[in-house]
Amino acid sequence: MIKYSCDHHLISAHSWNTLLTPELSKAAMYHGIISRVLVRPCPSLYRRIELKYGLRTQRLICTRLSSAIHSSPFTSSSERTRIYKSDGTVQSEEHGSWPEECDVLVLGGGAVGSSVAYHLGQRAQKGLRVVVVEQDPTYTQASTVLSLGGIRQQYTVKENIQLSLYGAEFLRNAASLLAVEGQDPPDVQFRPQGYLLLASEDKVELLRENFKLQVETGAKVQFFTATQLKAKYPWLNITGVGAGVEGFENEGRFDPWALLLGLRRKATSLGAEYVRGKICGLSKRDQVDGAPAALTSAEILLPCGARRSIAFKRVVLACGAWSGAVAALAGIGAGEGVLAMPLHIYPRKRYVYIVHVPGLPGANTPIFIDVSGTYFKREGLNTHLYTVGKSPTEEQEPSIDNLEIDYDFFETEIWPVLANRVPVFENIKLQGAWAGYYDYHTLDQNPIIGPHPVYANMFIVTGFSGHGAQHAAGAGLATAEYILEGKFCTIDLNRFCFERVLAGEAVREKNVI
Repeated sequence: MIKYSCDHHLISAHSWNTLLTPELSKAAMYHGIISRVLVRPCPSLYRRIELKYGLRTQRLICTRLSSAIHSSPFTSSSERTRIYKSDGTVQSEEHGSWPEECDVLVLGGGAVGSSVAYHLGQRAQKGLRVVVVEQDPTYTQASTVLSLGGIRQQYTVKENIQLSLYGAEFLRNAASLLAVEGQDPPDVQFRPQGYLLLASEDKVELLRENFKLQVETGAKVQFFTATQLKAKYPWLNITGVGAGVEGFENEGRFDPWALLLGLRRKATSLGAEYVRGKICGLSKRDQVDGAPAALTSAEILLPCGARRSIAFKRVVLACGAWSGAVAALAGIGAGEGVLAMPLHIYPRKRYVYIVHVPGLPGANTPIFIDVSGTYFKREGLNTHLYTVGKSPTEEQEPSIDNLEIDYDFFETEIWPVLANRVPVFENIKLQGAWAGYYDYHTLDQNPIIGPHPVYANMFIVTGFSGHGAQHAAGAGLATAEYILEGKFCTIDLNRFCFERVLAGEAVREKNVI
């Protein structure tokens, strides 16, 4: 192995835990106000908000973290890369060993990519070398960290229901599944809380069909007429509501940041290596003498400006919203024949707003999704704070150039809908907000999971369109199984393979929030 002097390119199997410092924890502050602060106090919260005055409310606006203000343990050029032995002691502080080759290279170290690495480590024989490339180990713009942190089984596609059922079981048992010897077990803070999805009067039969599919697949859900909903939730205005379905098991909220850290820590304990860098090139081998075309190596741009390559036998594309751009490095979407077909996965920005709602009973309030797609989710047990939001229409899609927040969207598109459906929302106070990216699949809002038809050693797992955090566990399992066994085993996800994109055959998910 050649050793390089470029600092901080390698985060080895046992160094990640050492790097879980308060400074790194600040990177979770986008989501911290919601998933952690309301359950346990976090002083860092008060360093990320500033008082602003809005049109109708006094607002506490969550400010973006600035790398100029909050230093990261990954970016100081004065520190040396540490390589750790299996017992946790420092082996070397001089240089990290660059992984020139590996069996599986995972592009993207968020929840999905880390889940792939974890499941490979759990199932593969010893000796399988897994390397994960992540551009930003602080995850300041990662979709995982900026997600809402909910899991539901109420989908219209069977495979999504199955992924949720596996995900719920995984979250319930995360403390043991992701435990690392000698360290505290991770607490993903999974809290059962049912989703309530409403349907308009003209969509009742469609809701009933979806309900039937969910029950047949194993979901724990209950169907309510509008009258029954009003009796159960007197605060609900049922005008225009035909029916609703509510989950009573396998749904709830969790901390995506804690899940990500747990997956990554466990994956590294099983031998996975994380390197920091930007994927800037993919080399390929054309089809020759009957041997299929394949990708052979990746070129990585390190933080210091140097470029290094990693050869691999298999590669996993798990770059979330930026997967389409990374796939293009292999000619996908820019070649001939099958390679002319792009992934059709693009970043789309979504807003989440934090509001204080006085007077709404908290103990039995479900995670609520209106007929319009507007939602709210109670945060914590003894609080009147809720997260609210809504996906924009095609005409309203905001720029993806930054993660700035549009407060007018809340004023005009969300608040009036919520105040009409739940009158106590008329008196809310806007407390803060954040924005994040969906890896949006324009064909059918469902992920692509499985091998690429041209590059036999390339496995795609991306395009979840907002469901990546809750489906990360199942998607990682399925991808690991396909790599090791050549097929899906636990959950049959063949309908999510790339072939449907080539055929233009959408497997459309209607319940995209």
